[in-house]
Amino acid sequence: MSKISKIMLMLLIVILAISSYFFIKKLVENNKENAILSNLQDIVIENENTLNENKTTDDLKKEESNISSKNNYNLESIVELNSDVVGWIKIDGTKIDYPIMQNGDYYLHKDIYKNYSSHGTPYLAQYCNLKESDNLIIYGHHMNDNTMFSNLVKYKNYNFYLNHKKIELFLIENGKTIKNTYEVMIAFKTVAYSDLGFRYYTYTNFNNEEEFDNFYKNCVKLQFYNTGVKGTYKDKYITLSTCEYSQKNGRMVVVAKKL
Repeated sequence: MSKISKIMLMLLIVILAISSYFFIKKLVENNKENAILSNLQDIVIENENTLNENKTTDDLKKEESNISSKNNYNLESIVELNSDVVGWIKIDGTKIDYPIMQNGDYYLHKDIYKNYSSHGTPYLAQYCNLKESDNLIIYGHHMNDNTMFSNLVKYKNYNFYLNHKKIELFLIENGKTIKNTYEVMIAFKTVAYSDLGFRYYTYTNFNNEEEFDNFYKNCVKLQFYNTGVKGTYKDKYITLSTCEYSQKNGRMVVVAKKL
């Protein structure tokens, strides 16, 4: 083997070793993130089941219309871990089943325990108010392992939308976990931080019908397909946002109307 061949072989071995290191590191990190989230889901469900053991049948029936009896979410247990928790979001049939945080963009690269995380944790825009805002904007990463808000890009497909029309947002009201259901109205992509795109993230409150109409018409203009779901000035909305990689600074956006 010539000297050049030996050097090339050594370079290939080094490149392979480095690539393997980062691959294994990423795999370990993903497994850790998934374990943390799975544990949080177990905490939410187990604690609600424990509370239900002490309730009468009549009590459970009264709560059924407001509290998710199917998933038995109890956010109080999660808030005890971190007071920045403001809710929990779930879309059946997807991996979107996460706590929602609020503290600026702090959780862009932090988990619920405030440790560094490349996945981050979905978070509510700081300028949103859960009780007062007309449009709640929630951000989440588009991860390669299909977690966080990665599944939002599947709403480009009309058939996916047909099977995933509902979004559930769990909030704490008067010490109880309340389920709010939203119906997907519009799915679109745009460009962030550019005059070429639609700045959907600036619409949290509609002070008049003109402001709402401007938001609504821009969304419809960009929509992938017509869902048939109509919005009005008096309705309440939730807007989910993640990165979309077909364009620079691209964003995938799903807007849903509260039922």
